[in-house]
Amino acid sequence: MLHIGQPAPIIRLPDADMEEFDSSNLIGKHHLVVFFYPKDGTPLCTLEAIEFSDHESEFMRAGSIVVGISRDDCLAHAEFRDKHGLSVRLLSDQDGKVCHLYGVLHYREHNGHKRLEIVRSTFIIDKNGVLRHIFRDVNPKGHALEMLQLVRQLGKK
Repeated sequence: MLHIGQPAPIIRLPDADMEEFDSSNLIGKHHLVVFFYPKDGTPLCTLEAIEFSDHESEFMRAGSIVVGISRDDCLAHAEFRDKHGLSVRLLSDQDGKVCHLYGVLHYREHNGHKRLEIVRSTFIIDKNGVLRHIFRDVNPKGHALEMLQLVRQLGKK
C-alpha cells in the first residue's frame, strides 16, 4: 500500500495516440495528478474526465500535468477522447501493472461473479516525485476542482 511522503512509482504507459508517457520525465519540472478510473464512456468516468479537461489549463498554470489511467486500450481511449472533446492525456494500462503498483485494483462482485476492477482513485505527486495526496473511492463530481486547490497549495510550499 502506498503512503503519503514516499516516492511515487514511475508510470510508463502508452496514451490514446500510442505515444509513451513517462512520469520520470516530469521530475524537477511539474507536479503530476493521476486519476485512475474504471472504464471509458461510463457516466461517472465521463464526468470525471470532462471536469479534469475543463480545468486543464488551470492545472498547467499551477505547474501540474493531469493524466487519466484505465485498463481500456489506446483505441478505446482515442474514441473516448474524441467523442467528448477531452484534452487530458489518457493512458492505457491493459495488463494492470501500474494499477497494481498504485493499489487501485480490487475484486468486486457482479451477478455472482468476482471481477477485478479499478477503484476510482486520484494521486497527487509533487515535482520531486513524492506522493503528496491519495484519494480512493472518489466521487467525481467537483473532484477536479478539489485537486486543483491542492495542487495550487503545493506551489506555495
